Amino acid sequence: MTVLVTGGAGYIGSHMVLALVDAGQDVVVLDNLSTGFSWMVHPKAHFVQGDCGDEALVADLIKKYGVDAIAHFAGSIVVPDSVVDPLGYYFNNTVKSHALIRTAVRNKVGRFIFSSTAAIYGDAKDSPILESSPLNPVSPYGTSKLMTELMLRDTAAAHPLNYAVLRYFNVAGADPEGRSGQSSQRATHLIKVATQAALGERSHLDVFGTDYPTADGTCIRDYIHVSDLAHAHVLALDYLRSGGASATFNCGYSRGYSVLQVVEAVKKVSRVDFKTCLEDRRAGDPATLIAGADRIRHTLGWAPALDDLETIIAHALVWEESLKGRQTQID
Repeated sequence: MTVLVTGGAGYIGSHMVLALVDAGQDVVVLDNLSTGFSWMVHPKAHFVQGDCGDEALVADLIKKYGVDAIAHFAGSIVVPDSVVDPLGYYFNNTVKSHALIRTAVRNKVGRFIFSSTAAIYGDAKDSPILESSPLNPVSPYGTSKLMTELMLRDTAAAHPLNYAVLRYFNVAGADPEGRSGQSSQRATHLIKVATQAALGERSHLDVFGTDYPTADGTCIRDYIHVSDLAHAHVLALDYLRSGGASATFNCGYSRGYSVLQVVEAVKKVSRVDFKTCLEDRRAGDPATLIAGADRIRHTLGWAPALDDLETIIAHALVWEESLKGRQTQID
């Protein structure tokens, strides 16, 4: 049995590959390298450069490697970019997911894990947010992910396909062993950008929005370590392989930090008092997103091992420092 990981050369996908290989699983990675890096793929995984929307290629990989499960991470993820280029996001995130799901069904791949997002809840009123909370995305990014969730739901009702949808809150950090991390210099993740500012790679850090209805006026997010998230995916795969029914899981720690709290934590861990600039809100950013994550703990037995903001930041800092020797490869 082999797992096909789309987007496995990217940030979260590469950590899933690490977790699968560490667990002794056979893995084939499909990535077009538009935002990923082949050097982040574990050497024991089979790497193929290509697009998840290429149905003929995906069908060949399924047959060649005996794929019994697909973990789908490929996609575009920057919320403000989706507001500017909605059609690009619907094409890359929704149309290509349609092609991938159709290829899975046609080739009798019965297990599908989908990388979704808390952005599908939009400006949620619930806190914490449950899987049953209203779905009301406020960005094309969130809508593009919700559309794929709905395709999976309807496809599973009509075909022998079981799926697990994992809705991420704010993913951060890096592999504790230093094998992978957030490597795109254009990344907009707060902790990534803050560590760059701490290391002098940016002149300052922009804080977008100080007038939200929160204690300090900045957005509150639930930060989850990327390695804990990867472990959650492995558990979801085990669950599906053991006959588990299709299910949706929030992935977070059920605790939030404001932007300014994260900035202060990065300054503390790095021991650098870098400059911050207060800017207007970005389009599509809800005020508060905190995960209600009881379901994944109870159903999958997920128990996070790295639930600590300063640990997340420390791993991100070590990874960012390690990227300096690769700078010419990742710009």
